[in-house]
Amino acid sequence: MVSRVIPVEPFDLVIFGGTGDLARRKILPGLYRRFLAGQMPAEARIIGAARSEMSDDDYRASIRAAIGEFVAKPKQDAATIAAFLERLRYVAIDATGDAGWDRLQEITRKDVIQAFYFSVAPTLFGPLAERLHQKGIACETCRIVVEKPFGRDLASARALNATLAEHFHERQIYRIDHYLGKETVQNLMAVRFGNILFEPLWNAQYVDHIQITVAETVGVGGRGAYYDKAGAMRDMVQNHLMQLLCLIAMEPPARFDPDAVRDEKVKVIRALDPVAPEEIVRGQYQANGREPGYREDAENPESLTESFVALRLHVSNWRWKGTPFYLRTGKKLKARTSEIAVVFKDPPHSIFGPQENRRGNVLAIKLQPNEGMTLRVTIKEPGPGGMRLVEVPLDMSFAEALGPNGTDIPDAYERLVMDVIRGNQTLFMRGDEVEAAWAWADPVIAGWEERGDRPFPYDPGSSGPEEAQILMHRDGRRWREIRE
Repeated sequence: MVSRVIPVEPFDLVIFGGTGDLARRKILPGLYRRFLAGQMPAEARIIGAARSEMSDDDYRASIRAAIGEFVAKPKQDAATIAAFLERLRYVAIDATGDAGWDRLQEITRKDVIQAFYFSVAPTLFGPLAERLHQKGIACETCRIVVEKPFGRDLASARALNATLAEHFHERQIYRIDHYLGKETVQNLMAVRFGNILFEPLWNAQYVDHIQITVAETVGVGGRGAYYDKAGAMRDMVQNHLMQLLCLIAMEPPARFDPDAVRDEKVKVIRALDPVAPEEIVRGQYQANGREPGYREDAENPESLTESFVALRLHVSNWRWKGTPFYLRTGKKLKARTSEIAVVFKDPPHSIFGPQENRRGNVLAIKLQPNEGMTLRVTIKEPGPGGMRLVEVPLDMSFAEALGPNGTDIPDAYERLVMDVIRGNQTLFMRGDEVEAAWAWADPVIAGWEERGDRPFPYDPGSSGPEEAQILMHRDGRRWREIRE
């Protein structure tokens, strides 16, 4: 299989927060990999903008070090790195003042695609947007990229959307959620809507339940101040897991078009039922003598913030009525993994009699660390001795199924930044989608705060609190094992 690399048009990409961790770890190494792949035109320029005073050469040296640290060694070609760095500029800028803006206005071009990446705190989105217009830098066709969090509740999300709307049209705003840039997430749409095999079965008549798991092995060390104000619900469920739920549950759009896809996603969020207290389990990892607990990491000995949450959700529409969706995410769990599992119902009648340990058909979509899909099917166990059934996986890991191209999957940020340059908003969240997600999440959070619920403790390296297992057991189901 030959991968087609389609170059984009010449562009100026300004990265506000260009010296920050996200820029060094993800954005600029991703752009280098696209340059290496031949996707970035020679006329493209990347302009880092931050408060620190430094020259262009100082900035290039910093990004050279970032490429050395965050790009795989086989992709570190000295000549290509040097050519990429030549496309970098730097401007010391004050986001809330006047310093540096005249310089930025001088060096940004008006005859190429303009994109402005707001890799900064949301409190700076408004001042940046205002100054881009005051200084005559932004144009009618330019694009801005904003990172989560998109507010911390419905009111702040609406205020943030209103602030951006004062200066930019919705078609210019790209709210980035890196989960949507993962190859397997996009393949989920291809599997659903590009094949006749699954879509007729993709409903409550044939699907018993769906599990979405995003498990992390790390704690909140280094992010404690932020995380203690957010928690797993705001940090992960309201955005990442909600996006995965929408892609699994949405109706087929009329066409693969940004607004057609996002229209269907919004319908899913608005069809979600309120979540009852017994359908929520919150957890917090505890110290175990070898590792600190959440409260030590967050430096808040009285914290009631959840580092784990599991929920049972219901989508009240014709397709999904009666099929539960189980979501869970947490820190300090036994393995790092992200997975969607579509668990199909058993046949209405077994002609083979009772069979022990049968688990039925499951389509497992692995998002990380090893992207791919597995379909578990039932066959006869080889050998004599009667009709004994056994379950085997039909495995489609990208590394095995696609050969060399399967191991060279672009990072999510690589794909999404290039989509910004192309003007393709399909994999980005729309303003009403963000607000709909908060409108659903706010009552859930307010409910446990009003009740004074305390998160259940769990051991680092476990699968989370035992109460999360009970949430499933009450329904006669069980979570899939957390493993890489």
